[in-house]
Amino acid sequence: MNRPPARPWQLVLIVWGTKYGGGDLSRIILAARALSPSLARVVVITDRPRDGLPEPVLQRPFPEGWLLPQLLRSGCQAKLAMFTEGLIPTDMPALFSDLDTLFLKDPAALIDLMETPRTVALFRSTPLRFGWPGRLAFRLTKGRRYARGNSSLVVFHPAETAYIAARFQALLKNWPDCTFHPMRADERFISWAAQDVIREIPGRLAVKMPTEFMLPWTWASRALGALPWVRRRRAGLTAITLPGDAVKPEALLAAPEGALIVDHKGRRMIWSDAALGPIRQLILKAIRALPPEVQR
Repeated sequence: MNRPPARPWQLVLIVWGTKYGGGDLSRIILAARALSPSLARVVVITDRPRDGLPEPVLQRPFPEGWLLPQLLRSGCQAKLAMFTEGLIPTDMPALFSDLDTLFLKDPAALIDLMETPRTVALFRSTPLRFGWPGRLAFRLTKGRRYARGNSSLVVFHPAETAYIAARFQALLKNWPDCTFHPMRADERFISWAAQDVIREIPGRLAVKMPTEFMLPWTWASRALGALPWVRRRRAGLTAITLPGDAVKPEALLAAPEGALIVDHKGRRMIWSDAALGPIRQLILKAIRALPPEVQR
């Protein structure tokens, strides 16, 4: 059976400060365009005009009230600006991606997770599952306990999610230091505000490199990577989010076979085909497919 044509979608990127430059933005834009014929628009929400991006790119400045010091710290609450009404065109669904993401296949497969335009999909980061378990816990505890996600990747429709930004800004008036528990991080707030419609990005489509490949013990990494069903699942991945500055694409490209890769939390990964299976070569292929100027 032929898969129906993918619906048009837009890629949303967010950047502030100087940690990430044009090369980081270009890397993910060019990869998404090369892999996804249905990618119709790229939107970059930024604190300043960014030069050198592969056009066409729609650059949008942060709306007023989001570039506050308390929203730019480790909680990254400024990312919630992407839900601001009118900031992103509302004619098609969107995929937000952190700039540390590496696309291996067509990201449109993530857009297909939308059951309805109200669906918000992201990684799950707690044992409590999305869906009825999380909703039940939310209702029984009056919002104190709920299924939480990670916002490295977020699937949403701009026409249906403006309530997330509006609710955060309303609460910010009473808790300007974000001491209200769900406001402590952008991903907590998305999970809390959208608990009724949230859906998990499954591990067959995308993973975070630290949780999937980086384990406290190297023997455990080898054992997991040897399982045939794990190898098959990994070989089918659409996207992998890397652990920030600790593991850049250029570092993986330069690392020799069998190298020990360590992230900022001390998690370790054996960078070898024997430990990781075919996914290692898929990662290297994706990095090498990029123009040399954005591999660095």
